Amino acid sequence: MTTPTPETASETQVWDPLVRLFHWSLAAGFAAAYIIEDHPLALHVWIGYLILALIAIRVTWGFVGSTHARFGDFVRGPRATLDYLRDAARLRAPRHLGHNPAGGAMVVALLLTVSATGLSGLALYGAEEFAGPLAGLTAGLSHDTAELIEGAHEFFANLTLLLVLLHVAGVLFSSFAHQENLIGSMISGRKRVERQ
Repeated sequence: MTTPTPETASETQVWDPLVRLFHWSLAAGFAAAYIIEDHPLALHVWIGYLILALIAIRVTWGFVGSTHARFGDFVRGPRATLDYLRDAARLRAPRHLGHNPAGGAMVVALLLTVSATGLSGLALYGAEEFAGPLAGLTAGLSHDTAELIEGAHEFFANLTLLLVLLHVAGVLFSSFAHQENLIGSMISGRKRVERQ
């Protein structure tokens, strides 16, 4: 692969402001909630509310947002994702202006695990503290059931952390493979467009 020169490359806006604000807010929120755990509990809970609100906004934006924010632009089936990963391992994967198939699969996986973390946290908050929007459903649960919910909450939080680490590794790998700064692109919203 040749590195584009100024004569063969220009930039275009790919990630709109909402996508970028969501991305960095979710990253900061998850990191804060994970690090503080439940000390203090009120802060942990409010960060959880913020994260669930961010997820709701992003899912909505995935259907009505800008071109590269829409799920239809980057969610591919398992075969396309596995084919892309095989090609990436051979350093032959094509460059994508938006998310590549593996990146799209990671977006979906992270949305699901972060949602599961937040919802199990709400259920746990209701079961143990008799508070929050799910308190009416979970306040009467047994201690054993509350412990199962706590285990699920911790499992999904740790699974999310693992996926975040894989996501960062994938971003660094793709940045190297395609000679572009994907972290910078998620800050500026711009990516290189190669001219034919």
